[in-house]
Amino acid sequence: MAMTEQQNLMRRLQVQSFAIDDIKLFLDTHPNDRLAMEYYQKYRHLREQTMNNYVKQFGPITPDQVEGTDRWTWIDTPWPWEGVL
Repeated sequence: MAMTEQQNLMRRLQVQSFAIDDIKLFLDTHPNDRLAMEYYQKYRHLREQTMNNYVKQFGPITPDQVEGTDRWTWIDTPWPWEGVL
């Protein structure tokens, strides 16, 4: 079954988040590893881009991404975990 664009972006976020968590653990024990730091920066940047694309197209994933100022719009769309994957 083909994934929707929303499912694809959510999957990419999951993969990128895992890569970031994994490399952070490595950097905790190898803080001077330049290649590991470059890898971390690359995936941090990719995740930020993917997150921005997701939020722009499908709404916030976390409450701190709500941009409305006149009312709390967090409740207007399905929760990020509802039916995406």
